[in-house]
Amino acid sequence: MVRLVPMDEPDYLAWRARLIPEYAADQVAAGFWSEAEALERARQQTDELLPDGRATEGHQLWLIVDEDGLRAGVLWLATQMRRPGHGFIYDIEIEPGRRGQGLGTAALRALEEWARANGLSSIGLHVFGHNDGARRLYGRLGYVETSIQMEKRL
Repeated sequence: MVRLVPMDEPDYLAWRARLIPEYAADQVAAGFWSEAEALERARQQTDELLPDGRATEGHQLWLIVDEDGLRAGVLWLATQMRRPGHGFIYDIEIEPGRRGQGLGTAALRALEEWARANGLSSIGLHVFGHNDGARRLYGRLGYVETSIQMEKRL
């Protein structure tokens, strides 16, 4: 139903321009960062993780493309960050107008096929607690919680 297609440079630059403010906003919404520091911290973390942009070794940056060849989203997987045989999803996003059509499920299944073919035995990710839809999707696909961080705001 979908294919994972490597990003070209214009796609990478457009994605990066969206990623940084979206990640900063998620960190602020979760209460981890202040709004004043969020953009700079998001930019720094992205630069640290992808020092060579889309050519950074151990990182796969894909467009999610539907069966008609239309762009449906993006997917970023790191394969050399945590432990051997493990991949970590740093970003997966389905275009807002395309959500609810099974494209996220199809993209994660395509990722699993790629991962098995490339010697990975597990895939991990982080999901913000306020992202209920993503948490339900990952649970349906067999992802299990490995750590839960909780907080009470006073």
